[in-house]
Amino acid sequence: MNEWAGAGIPFLFIIDFEQLKPLAFRLDEINPENLLYDINGITNCHDSPAPLNPAKLVKYPEAYADYLVKFNKVKDEIANGNTFLLNLTCSTPVDLNSTLAEIFHMSSARYKIWFDDQFVCFSPESFVIISNGMIRSFPMKGTIDADSPDAENVILNDPKETAEHYTIVDLIRNDLSMVSKRVRVGRFRYFDTLKTNEKRLLQVSSEVCGELDVGYASSLGDIIFTLLPAGSVSGAPKKKTTEIIASAEGMTRGYYTGVAGIFDGRDLNSFVMIRFIEKRDDSYFYRSGGGITSFSDPLSEYNEMIDKIYVPVI
Repeated sequence: MNEWAGAGIPFLFIIDFEQLKPLAFRLDEINPENLLYDINGITNCHDSPAPLNPAKLVKYPEAYADYLVKFNKVKDEIANGNTFLLNLTCSTPVDLNSTLAEIFHMSSARYKIWFDDQFVCFSPESFVIISNGMIRSFPMKGTIDADSPDAENVILNDPKETAEHYTIVDLIRNDLSMVSKRVRVGRFRYFDTLKTNEKRLLQVSSEVCGELDVGYASSLGDIIFTLLPAGSVSGAPKKKTTEIIASAEGMTRGYYTGVAGIFDGRDLNSFVMIRFIEKRDDSYFYRSGGGITSFSDPLSEYNEMIDKIYVPVI
């Protein structure tokens, strides 16, 4: 990544959550039969086939009692002071009426990627964007049904959501301070609306930005790996929290909640790989979750995890 960015060579990268299987491909060498991408309009999919059927997804969430075991383990760690924000995720079996590649074509998202029929991701969340010497991150924390009564005020005034968002913004400020200077919050708690195959969702984000040193491109890989894992899908403090995640979730995340992005020869646009369906043998699993704090209610978190199992439709 350092070498290619320093030489101005466009490339795409995919980095797993555990940082054990990172991948990088020059854009001029990518075979669309193995990898499809649409990263904020930069795409190798110019003639998308029309989807044959609307997206249908049947989900089989784990029992609430099973979720509660993991949740209580996290709450115990919070009570002991080992973490104060942890993103707890689940792997939910799903039935699909489409292939992963078809879902890539029919879904609508700022960031989409399909890789070798192993997974498809249609993410609304940026990781970092670098342009004109500025690095920006857009942590997303807070989700609510857009059609629920007074949705915006409800989520903005929810103590748990407020604490979680303040925590993640502070974490991202600290992260960006490791790779840039004059770090500041540009926008705080703004809304995006997402249309899914089931409902409309409001999601709350903030913008944190900093200034990079001249000649940063030759250190682009170092910059990205310094910031990993993404704070919004791990927690704080990062090192101990990721250890607790591994214990509580009981399985590796792989590319789910990792990051992917494109360097176009000058600028970088990257995203967090949430809203993620993976194929294991002949079965499909949807990975989803949410942030846990001392204010969290287990049933609300369980329902939020289920609500995030959707396909964003065109």
